[in-house]
Amino acid sequence: MSEILTEQIENYALSAKEKPKVLFSNVGIVGCGTTGQRIAMIIAGRGIEVIFLELSKEKIKDVKQELEEELIKKIDHWGMTKSEKKLIMSRIRGTTKYKDLSNCDLVIEAILSKTREHSIAERKKVFRKIEQKVSEYAIIATNSTTTVITELASELKHKGRCVSLHFSTTAPSARIIEVVTGLYTAPGVIKNVKKFAKLINKKAIFVEESPGLVSVRIGVALISEACDILMEGVSSKENIDNIVKNGLRLQLGPFEMADKIGIDRVSRWMENLYNEFGDKKYKASPIIKKLVRAKHLGRKTCEGFYRYDEHGNKLKDQNKTVECPQYF
Repeated sequence: MSEILTEQIENYALSAKEKPKVLFSNVGIVGCGTTGQRIAMIIAGRGIEVIFLELSKEKIKDVKQELEEELIKKIDHWGMTKSEKKLIMSRIRGTTKYKDLSNCDLVIEAILSKTREHSIAERKKVFRKIEQKVSEYAIIATNSTTTVITELASELKHKGRCVSLHFSTTAPSARIIEVVTGLYTAPGVIKNVKKFAKLINKKAIFVEESPGLVSVRIGVALISEACDILMEGVSSKENIDNIVKNGLRLQLGPFEMADKIGIDRVSRWMENLYNEFGDKKYKASPIIKKLVRAKHLGRKTCEGFYRYDEHGNKLKDQNKTVECPQYF
């Protein structure tokens, strides 16, 4: 009787090293405030693992809670199911350590900075820390619209890996991403950015380097002009919003748009653009400045140009007193 030969099935399995790695299976986000959270949901919603970096475990806990609340709103408005929410949350995790970004194919910087000078210094620091931990092939991106990507990439060892990716977080359903390639950006990175955009069901629209890109420059100019019209007494804010929405077929009027973006954010954008171009059309209106001083920042504080409930819904009775536990 011949001897029966046996072999272990594990011998025919792919080893961990031999398994092909799917591009953009892991994406990192540095800074997970309102903007970072919306980017995280967009990406995780397309089946990609997301790891976000924040300053403390307490902040990570807050971010997770805010993400849960935002997804519950979508369930309440029939925008998703409970199982979809559970899947999205399972793909998002937080960390306080840059080393945990080491397996990411793409890391997006989305930190909040108050002034242009502070913005550049802080973002350069973040870019250097990311580069120390990720592979030389990983893409490092910023979501900033008023910072030039060539300037951020200038101090890195692998400068060609850097791009600017601007997600429209005020309209997450928008099917585009504004992409800015810098002086050093490598052709391979451009090709992979197109693949990434397709993976998250968006189209990459390439624009030249310019503070504000296209969307922000047009957006703040629209808000600024609406403020001027309001101050001149030509029409009420409600009528201006209705004319823009119904006449130009936009989803939001300029004042509603400002409230959704965050009036403090609009003010920062305008200040940065005014400092860059010196054009008075980018100078923040006295109305904008007044609202920022009063901390009436829009939906996130439940009061801006309009009043909102704690879920961000515009109140029918605009004279009603509101409290906003989310912010204060």
